[in-house]
Amino acid sequence: MSALRLNAVDVGSGPPVVLLHGLFGSAQNWGTIQNALAPEHRVIALDLRNHGASPHAATMEYAEMAADVAHTLAALGVPRAAVLGHSMGGKVAMMLALTAPELVERLVVADIAPVAYGPHLRGVVATMQDVPVAPGLTRRAADAALAATIPEAGMRAFLLQNLRFDANPVWRIGLEEIAAAMPVIEGFPPPAGTFGGPVLFIAGGRSDYIRPEHGDVIKALFPAVRHEVVPNAGHWVHAENPGGFLDALQPFLAEEAGA
Repeated sequence: MSALRLNAVDVGSGPPVVLLHGLFGSAQNWGTIQNALAPEHRVIALDLRNHGASPHAATMEYAEMAADVAHTLAALGVPRAAVLGHSMGGKVAMMLALTAPELVERLVVADIAPVAYGPHLRGVVATMQDVPVAPGLTRRAADAALAATIPEAGMRAFLLQNLRFDANPVWRIGLEEIAAAMPVIEGFPPPAGTFGGPVLFIAGGRSDYIRPEHGDVIKALFPAVRHEVVPNAGHWVHAENPGGFLDALQPFLAEEAGA
């Protein structure tokens, strides 16, 4: 399959920064971070395939998703950028840096490691598939359908951003395609080679996605890596403590701008 042109939210001017969301997310999840960076940077938040307003596709290999990003940046006239990805988007960002390092000036990976994770989100996908999407569906009813297996109200609200409520409700995301791709999304087959440019891994202080035992594989792929931990934040580190996230991020990006 040829690479997809992704939907982009493009604001600001200056050295370009690309933002890649996680599973079930979209470009709009980066609003606070994008607005904070826009005075100094051209900030491009992308909807990955099967998410947001981007096209749907049957497969979600990380090499394919990285190729989508490369294709979209070329279409936007961006030859090289700082690339920041969270969770699944972090794996896409890492794959882009490893397979097309000429496109990545520097890399930021938010709360994910280049390793395979367990199938703990498959139940969430199945619950979303069980929501009775039909004319007349209300947000309250959809929330109740999710609540049986997803007790966190914030998580349900995040997921329901992907459901369009109108005369004919429909999931905006490619839910069936995502469900089929979960084994691929959970994994990460690193390609041969390394990325020698500057790399920052940002972990949430309350998250266990980046663990001490991941340090060796991270260092092997990204020898110039640095690490920051944002306090008072879990896996959604940029949403849970945006100020702390920006404190870690902005000095790293300022180096790219020559500051």
